[in-house]
Amino acid sequence: MSRYFSEDHEWIDVDGEIGIVGITDYAQGQLGDIVFVEVPEDGKELSKSDDAAVVESVKAASDVYSPVSGTVIEGNAALADDPSLVNTDPEGEGWFFKITLSDPSELDELMNESAYDAFVAKL
Repeated sequence: MSRYFSEDHEWIDVDGEIGIVGITDYAQGQLGDIVFVEVPEDGKELSKSDDAAVVESVKAASDVYSPVSGTVIEGNAALADDPSLVNTDPEGEGWFFKITLSDPSELDELMNESAYDAFVAKL
């Protein structure tokens, strides 16, 4: 499995044609305590950079963008009952949705972990 990062602080773990998308630890730290998450519906078609999900914290509401194009195959239902999973495990159990990639070449436009770490260090 390979992990990629966007400049909007989303991560995607890719295994074959399937990606799991969430927000980075940096992003959840900037948002603060997460109080609500809305994930996309199964079957929703997304293009790269489309608004895919909404996350609300005590500080602000923010959109989560799809780092790739494809079809949503599953939203993380656990976030409806426990949105704080995004705070406690943002790059694990706090994932937002799974997507079937329609254009795997879009991954080439994303960063690997070391490039993302360098990007965040400059913020």
